[in-house]
Amino acid sequence: MAAGHDHPLYAAAFTETYFRAAGAILAVRPGSSEPDMSAALLKRHYGLTGSIATLSSELERTAEVDLSDGRRLILKMATRPEAVDSFRFQSAAIAGLEGARGFVAPQVIRTINGALMFEYEGVCGYLQTRIEGMPLHQAMPTRDLLFRTGSALACMDLALHRVSVPAAHRPVLWHVGCWSRLKELEQYLPSGTVAGSVRVAMGEYVEFVEPLISDVAWQVTHNDPSPFNVMVTNQGMGFIDFGDGCWGPRIQDLAIAASHVVADATLPLGGAEHLIAGYASVVALSALEARLLVALMRARQSALILINYWRSHLFPADAQYIKKNVARAEHGLSILRPLDVASGAAAVLAAVSSFQP
Repeated sequence: MAAGHDHPLYAAAFTETYFRAAGAILAVRPGSSEPDMSAALLKRHYGLTGSIATLSSELERTAEVDLSDGRRLILKMATRPEAVDSFRFQSAAIAGLEGARGFVAPQVIRTINGALMFEYEGVCGYLQTRIEGMPLHQAMPTRDLLFRTGSALACMDLALHRVSVPAAHRPVLWHVGCWSRLKELEQYLPSGTVAGSVRVAMGEYVEFVEPLISDVAWQVTHNDPSPFNVMVTNQGMGFIDFGDGCWGPRIQDLAIAASHVVADATLPLGGAEHLIAGYASVVALSALEARLLVALMRARQSALILINYWRSHLFPADAQYIKKNVARAEHGLSILRPLDVASGAAAVLAAVSSFQP
């Protein structure tokens, strides 16, 4: 259902208070220097032992666990207070997807006490199965693969629409409600065409998209189906890392996924046509969603560029990891820049009608 401008949960995400709280979370470096408690937590809360390897992660400690019986699991943990709400959301969202069809998602492993997550002496976290497959960014982005990615994403959104989760309204800087305030991060951009394109795209979001965004369908969303969080598996397309998930416009998931695959300058939407068609084959786009989609894609690319240049300034030692998606976003933004509202909507509608599985 549409959120409505007077809806309190819609309004809260567009406040200065929400933006400052969301920014503060990303302005603190994760506690990588803390002692690794993975083995002790695994034994205490799950009664399990295994070999443990720490993985790259921006906001929490993530570890891969290999059990003696051959199972491979992912343990997420953190000591920061805001992680409690994040893990409450993540574990509940993943658990709510169990049994859904059309896509692959991890499964939450319950604690010895039957809980979705653990909280003990200032440490919280949860354990999930590991999806086996290839990240989308390592795969050849064929028309068929992108179509299947879009249709699987739509199936996940349909499943998330039925899920009721805690902490869906916690501060998340990647929420569209924050984007009109990201202008203050422009000082961290390198001068040149990228900075100009970002300013144009974010201006378009503020003037054109934001006044209309409450009129599309809102629900619990993944909010970060990037090629690093989409997996190509033998069972179908899978989705991992629900850490940025929140209550937002449903079409935001499509805009994010599509924005990451804009790469072919010979096509109006850079190849995102195939992913958009796949999504629309499962969830029909409204006329308003079709009008807003390209502007949302450009705004998301710009938000990614702004936030990651800012965070790279804060944490220069981690800049390479933080900016792993930036070059893709800059290239994609250059491809989409020539489209105005009418030509963008026409390209979206043409993609929906022209491409079939």
